[in-house]
Amino acid sequence: MTKTPEQILNTWMQAVNKRDIETLLSFYNKNAVLIPTFSNKLLTTPEDIRDYFVKLGNRDELSVSLHEKTLNIQLIRNDIYILSGIYCWQLTIDRESFTFEARFSYTIDASLANPILNHHSSQIPRML
Repeated sequence: MTKTPEQILNTWMQAVNKRDIETLLSFYNKNAVLIPTFSNKLLTTPEDIRDYFVKLGNRDELSVSLHEKTLNIQLIRNDIYILSGIYCWQLTIDRESFTFEARFSYTIDASLANPILNHHSSQIPRML
């Protein structure tokens, strides 16, 4: 059954918030590329993506939430979509809470069991 782009994103965020690594990884296609929020590396293998989310999941009080009304969904063709917007990451480092706003884009094929083909996320830079 094909899921909507909103369902895919919401379930992905729930998996992050629950630290459910297996569910989280199941969203990524075997050939997916992840340009992660908290790394300067391009992740191109399932192993690299797993390692990133395992390390991220070890952070205290980790959560991600979508900024209201920032989600933009573009239908490319058939079940191929580009999702973009802003989400907010919260986590604790050395017992200090931090909040990071990040912009994201996903290329997904909603007809696939592993729908994320490409995922880019980067912290929003300070304005000049």
